[in-house]
Amino acid sequence: MFDLHRLRLLRELKHRGTLAAVAQALSYAPSSVSQQLSQLEAEVGVPLLEPVGRRVRLTEQAEILVAHTEALLQRLERAEADIAASLTDLNGTLRIASFQTAALTLVPTALGLLRELHPHLRVHVTHMEPEKALPALQARDFDLIIAEEYPGNPNARPAELQQEDLLDDTLHLALPKPADSTETDGPMAALRPLADHPWVMEPEGTAARHWAMSLCRSAAFEPDVRFETTDLLLHVRLVEQHHAAAFLPDLVWSGRPPTVPLRHLPRGQRARRVFTVVRRGRTRHPAIQACRDALRRAAALHSHIST
Repeated sequence: MFDLHRLRLLRELKHRGTLAAVAQALSYAPSSVSQQLSQLEAEVGVPLLEPVGRRVRLTEQAEILVAHTEALLQRLERAEADIAASLTDLNGTLRIASFQTAALTLVPTALGLLRELHPHLRVHVTHMEPEKALPALQARDFDLIIAEEYPGNPNARPAELQQEDLLDDTLHLALPKPADSTETDGPMAALRPLADHPWVMEPEGTAARHWAMSLCRSAAFEPDVRFETTDLLLHVRLVEQHHAAAFLPDLVWSGRPPTVPLRHLPRGQRARRVFTVVRRGRTRHPAIQACRDALRRAAALHSHIST
């Protein structure tokens, strides 16, 4: 029978990419990880790793083992969930990753609900953008993440992950100064005059940036992106002081009135989807269910305030 601990190290290598990253994540020496994987190769009787430059990659047989390891770990997580469900009180630690605006608006309210209902549950929250949080969830660094999906930019949906919607977050064009156009002129009438104006957007490689660039190009211009940051509060400040135009979601206002002129976007581009993601083996865990319920209530409260 193969050693489960060594199988988990092989799985970690698939998700983290290098022996050094596996060692750092698990607080092991790299030599120890390498030794354990060598012993696993001896158990299996076939090569599991092959060198590619200074790195290694998994062989076909290693990929087969990782697929079975994923199934085993998912079943163990279900066992953990069943044990937790048999207890009368929730305890332990729940690890959450969230992007900024959800962390500012939804998470504090959800934490208050969880503290009231489950005072012995320790919740650890990390600010992390979905592009990094999703792989970290698969690597078991987190138990639940809050993610976003922009119009026309669907996320990958790995079979081992399960999503649940929270809300549709309305997106607007934020004007650096009052525009000559009005809402009745149509969305593009406000967008096109900003072709030569500086913009603030999220960094290259993010879903938000890809969506924003596509939207500007649909209006027949290439935006002059002078400011790049994932901090949407900085986006707001730059628009307030007339340094840049931006696309801003409703969540950034946290239920307060907007401080800059806003315009509607074209149909089909007016909202991003906000949702939670967990590994399938954790869906029935009481702590996950309690957290998702608290986040749903927080999202409903935000939607009520916004309307």
